[in-house]
Amino acid sequence: MATEPPLPEDLVQRMAALGVSEGDLVERFIKGSGPGGQKINKTSSCVQLRHAPSGVEVKCQSGRSLAANRAAARRLICDALEERERERRERRQAAREKKRRQMRRPSKNKRRINVANKRKHGEKKRLRRKPGPGD
Repeated sequence: MATEPPLPEDLVQRMAALGVSEGDLVERFIKGSGPGGQKINKTSSCVQLRHAPSGVEVKCQSGRSLAANRAAARRLICDALEERERERRERRQAAREKKRRQMRRPSKNKRRINVANKRKHGEKKRLRRKPGPGD
């Protein structure tokens, strides 16, 4: 069989930046499905790619060419890993902001409202008591 053309340089750099090596990828070629008639059902041009360390799995059948589908599958893996990393960063940022909000000192107005609520609550409890000899 003819050798596959090399991957585009920008894709290779993107994979390197994400820490994805070719050794981490498990690649399978499966028969396609959908419109296209007999040709699509006979050729194994659909690429199923799994990134073993993260468990991310994609399937690509966007083009008729196996080489194009291989590159597209790698782009999809990179997209999924970038999305996962972005969500992880956002969760950490949200946790930091929540902690900061919890730890900050209440404003003067909020403190005044809290004191008023405590007084009101104390008054309610005082009214629940049984009357004493001085009441």
